[in-house]
Amino acid sequence: MSTMNSIAGGAIPAAAPGHTDHESALRFITCGSVDDGKSTLIGRLLVDSRAVLQDHLAGVQRGGETDLALLTDGLSAEREQGITIDVAYRYFATEARKFIIGDAPGHEQYTRNMVTAASSADAAVVLVDATKLDWKNPQLALLPQTRRHSLLAHLLRVHSLVFAVNKLDAVEDPALAFRHIRAALDAFARAAGIAVRATVPVSALKGWNVVDAQPGWCGYEGPSLLQILELLPNTPADTDLALAFPVQWVEKFSSSSDTSQGRRVFWGRVAAGGVAPGQAVQIFPSGQRATVAQVLDHARRPVDVPAGQSAGIILDREVDVSRGDWIVAAPTAPAAAADDDFDTPAPAPAWPGRRELLGTVAWMDDEPLVAGRVYWALHGHRWVKAKVKNVVHKLNIHTLAEEAATQLEPNAIGHVELLLQEPLPAAPFTQARVLGSLILVDTASHKTAGAVLVN
Repeated sequence: MSTMNSIAGGAIPAAAPGHTDHESALRFITCGSVDDGKSTLIGRLLVDSRAVLQDHLAGVQRGGETDLALLTDGLSAEREQGITIDVAYRYFATEARKFIIGDAPGHEQYTRNMVTAASSADAAVVLVDATKLDWKNPQLALLPQTRRHSLLAHLLRVHSLVFAVNKLDAVEDPALAFRHIRAALDAFARAAGIAVRATVPVSALKGWNVVDAQPGWCGYEGPSLLQILELLPNTPADTDLALAFPVQWVEKFSSSSDTSQGRRVFWGRVAAGGVAPGQAVQIFPSGQRATVAQVLDHARRPVDVPAGQSAGIILDREVDVSRGDWIVAAPTAPAAAADDDFDTPAPAPAWPGRRELLGTVAWMDDEPLVAGRVYWALHGHRWVKAKVKNVVHKLNIHTLAEEAATQLEPNAIGHVELLLQEPLPAAPFTQARVLGSLILVDTASHKTAGAVLVN
């Protein structure tokens, strides 16, 4: 029985073996519109799963009542204003699984914080405040931030998305409200091409359907939110691709007397494929070739390392490699060589360099994005200048239509053409997450201006 069918049907299969291991911990974020109850929901998860110490609980008492939101809103400005500003991470575990929660802010001006949190998440719980919607209307309209955060999570390839309809305990007819809101969410998800794992009614304040299921409430007979989260899969690493390894740090040990191999370790996180001794590799952008002599894991143990994990690579000879370079799989030999060298096709690079990119951008700067502007682009650990050739169109988050545009306003989503000063081994984001993502940084203020997903 698949996880999706199990959740939809309300049955809860036993947790898969190894779910309590660190590597299988589920990283998820809570997002949605401002004041939808995200911080309160996380507080409820922590309290009801007994992940909060008594002295910590005593410190969040207000007027004799526990203010659950204060368990995550740790900044003084957040406590004073009653809003979430930065992403707060919390950790807890059940008997079935470990969790890492990111509480993302709901305000439009902090959209960049939500994008940062979603970029490394396995799942996203999008909260919907029933009291803010015209829940009596079968054709009700969703809030803009609900739509924006759902679209951003989808664009960032967040593997699982769950809608949690909150504050249903505060409406006159919870069952009718949930039915209408769920229909609106389903219609939006279908139009946007978003696969939704589940839609569950919850009351973060009272704890209904958060940790413990509340059978029959709002006409819902399925599992609680926590039971759903315990079953969600981790995001699969891009292990079935050719090797791509962005060099983050170069460790020198030139005092070594061993000259049978290079005397530097290149550290980083494997972006795609895997790396093992004996593997033929090429350095990007220099094009130099070498063979992997040793591979070290994070504890300096010799081992093969797959995508998604950190590694140290030692080559068989001294090669000029610096931070920002890529170690990639060597070009594949042509299928069949001709009789003479003139007709022999050149080997095809595993990750060819590209100077012109078409990408989807989530614009986060206060200044609009316009054609002609030049930004710093960060790809892996390599910085290059990038010029905006053209703004192709922007996405209307209300109608999901692609509209002609000459600029992108703050928090807008659209398509742009970029011209890079130097080639990068970029690939479509749908194929490889790391190779298909860039960030744009303002050259003057050094603020992160936008997140680009290569098409």
